[in-house]
Amino acid sequence: MMKMMQATNGRSTATLDTTSSAVPTGVPNPDSIAQLVHGFYADVRADPLLGPVFEKALHGQWDVHLQRLVDFWSTVALGTRSFRGDVFGKHMALDGVTPAHFAAWVRLWQLHTTRLFAPEAAQQLQLAAHGIARNLFRGYFGEAPSFSTDVAPDTRAP
Repeated sequence: MMKMMQATNGRSTATLDTTSSAVPTGVPNPDSIAQLVHGFYADVRADPLLGPVFEKALHGQWDVHLQRLVDFWSTVALGTRSFRGDVFGKHMALDGVTPAHFAAWVRLWQLHTTRLFAPEAAQQLQLAAHGIARNLFRGYFGEAPSFSTDVAPDTRAP
């Protein structure tokens, strides 16, 4: 699945182990959502395009934000209702966001969800993320992004 978290320049990073033959979990559960969020955002932090935007916005408050993100994705994927907040308003307050940031974020999300979950579950998480990203993209740029319907089919061998 995923390699161990490792410290790099004082930051945690994770990389996907693309050589793993582990079978993805079928249905998201609290543990797999936490694993998804922590692994995904470790890669976001390490990404040369995305990392600086998140670091500037969070001012070193990653632990608190990661818990909010676990709550958010648990609410989206599991219906836990553990998240309350203004996702749109918080994101619209960020400066320097470009279409390339959205494409990178969606690409990383697709990699992580495909790696961790069975195809149907991965696709549902990808569709949810694309919907959120599409709404934020429209808020920033006034138009729909090109990735709005680009959820990749599963390409794993049966």
